[in-house]
Amino acid sequence: MQKVGAGAAGSRDNSHRSKETGTPAKFLVGIGRGVGGALLFALPMQMTMEMWALGFTMDRWRLVLLLVLAIPLLVGISHRIGFEETFSWKVAIRDAMIAYGIGIVTSAVMLSLFKLLMAGMPAEEITGKIAVQAIPASIGALLGRSQLGSGKDDTGDEQQSSYGSELFMMAVGALFLNLNMAPTEEMILIAYKMTPWHALATIVMSITLMHAFVYAVSFKGGHELSSDTPWWHAFIRFTLPGYVIALVISLYALWSFERLDGGSFTPAMMAMIVLAFPGAIGAAAARLIL
Repeated sequence: MQKVGAGAAGSRDNSHRSKETGTPAKFLVGIGRGVGGALLFALPMQMTMEMWALGFTMDRWRLVLLLVLAIPLLVGISHRIGFEETFSWKVAIRDAMIAYGIGIVTSAVMLSLFKLLMAGMPAEEITGKIAVQAIPASIGALLGRSQLGSGKDDTGDEQQSSYGSELFMMAVGALFLNLNMAPTEEMILIAYKMTPWHALATIVMSITLMHAFVYAVSFKGGHELSSDTPWWHAFIRFTLPGYVIALVISLYALWSFERLDGGSFTPAMMAMIVLAFPGAIGAAAARLIL
């Protein structure tokens, strides 16, 4: 458990990290983990019908915006975990581009294996299908180093991060789960069936679980409040901002995948609340594991 004090809840110093590049062997191991992570984290989306359809139905400008926004996202993740024990921004950018490449290649291979890419298809459809899948696959490629490491070639020293970095990783966790669920019809169906009371209960449940996962139930990687820190300190400093981030990410994901087109304000807000439930869980999980 990580102690969270009143003065700097969750803030950690990262000045001790080595700036030396790792060995080629370690880098290749990192690439292998990246491929494994891309498959592990993106395979559910690569086998989902809605994601196949988005490749040729999604508005091209929204797809381009999503692809562009993925670049700083990947750089930020790479700076925190990367493919090897290197922590300069130059190496982070390199690793982010490698992860993007891994995401593109693994997506193309898997979609071809499932006969979702064929020679007679228009180039726009092929590139669209690969592009939609490459984003979660590239995130998975970077997460592979963090989650698939054996521990033998990692230092074991936790990377210390700032408050802004903590919020950023929460956004990554929310986005990753939202990419799985936002394209599906079920999000809209659940929102349609829910009453305002259900929506309110969902908000309360999302915030409660989000806070409990990180601070209350002693998961590995969780944060333990110091005895002189009031309970509401972390709640206001991390949990509530994290839930707001999950809401914003959910709204963007729904808009990006054209789930809000033609609808009114109330259904859009209900759908955002529904999607923010897994988003909040993803944000909490990101604080635990990254």
